[in-house]
Amino acid sequence: MTAATLVELLGRYLENRDAGWSIGSFGAIGEFHQRADDEVVVDRPDALCRATDKGGLRLDPAQVADAFPLAYETLSPRPERWGQGLALCLPEAAARCPRRDVLTELGPDTAAIRPQDRGGSLFDMGLDQPQIEFCIRTDDPELLAILREAAGRSLMDPSNPAMAAILAAHPHRVVRSALGRVEVYQKIGGPDTGGVSPDGPHTHVLPKLLRAGRTHSANIPVPAGFLPCASLHPPSPVMGHRGEDIPFDVGRFEAFEALLRRFGDTDYVAAKDALLQALDEGREEMVDDPGSRLTRTGLRNALRQQVRQAERLARPNMAFRLARLSARLDRVLAAEETDPDRPGHEAERA
Repeated sequence: MTAATLVELLGRYLENRDAGWSIGSFGAIGEFHQRADDEVVVDRPDALCRATDKGGLRLDPAQVADAFPLAYETLSPRPERWGQGLALCLPEAAARCPRRDVLTELGPDTAAIRPQDRGGSLFDMGLDQPQIEFCIRTDDPELLAILREAAGRSLMDPSNPAMAAILAAHPHRVVRSALGRVEVYQKIGGPDTGGVSPDGPHTHVLPKLLRAGRTHSANIPVPAGFLPCASLHPPSPVMGHRGEDIPFDVGRFEAFEALLRRFGDTDYVAAKDALLQALDEGREEMVDDPGSRLTRTGLRNALRQQVRQAERLARPNMAFRLARLSARLDRVLAAEETDPDRPGHEAERA
């Protein structure tokens, strides 16, 4: 795939309001989602830039051209589901950004997506992440005074008043990586939002996950020497944007299968294909442990997907064969780590 083709592909997904985007690390993330009634205020998908009245995304096409795209699927805790995404990865040396472990004022955000936000002051929250800077932006005089007084101290210090002030004031959040930025204008999930994340663009800062010191979920097979710097989340064939079950959407499924075969791990894809071939030949009794965590995930997700296909096509005989195979594999395969369907949504902090 040429660099121009990758940018064009991402631009088409940016126009799709059912697709989502994120920039983050393991425990700190900014997400950009669009809804049908959102007002689009910046619209340059060919330049990988779009903003609504609730948040925005801008990726640098020149930097994206150098990215390694990795399509992946993850296991869900719910047996009728799976997750999917396309991680845009850079070599570690190119991905790393300034690491700050204290609240730090960076000056006016002259690179803000919307012109009216470029006079706001940007503060790095000091989360000390290798490939992202998690920032807040504000022009509120009262909040600015508190932040400037607290600069140079850790936000995780219980005696630092800045975190409480941030949670009360709901400033814009800006998450930056070497590939671009996500901006969130909505409130921070918490008491003011009923304890849940606002629908649409939102952020998560989860100290428990941050303490793990990981750059990404272990369920995403990022190659050694690379770091994920932005992610596309194509529309799920089994979940709606609020995490609800939806009827199996074969169009969405096939669209991501095409991405997976183009950008996915070859061993993962081979494990899925081996199951399909065994089913076609009527020898599913020969299917066994494929030997690695990654290929087991491929096998188990392929099985889940075939179950949903059999349900959609009303094929009771195939459904019976799949149920029998699934019961046997559950005994053979050790339990693998699974990602939540919507990680962090129940515990958003910033």
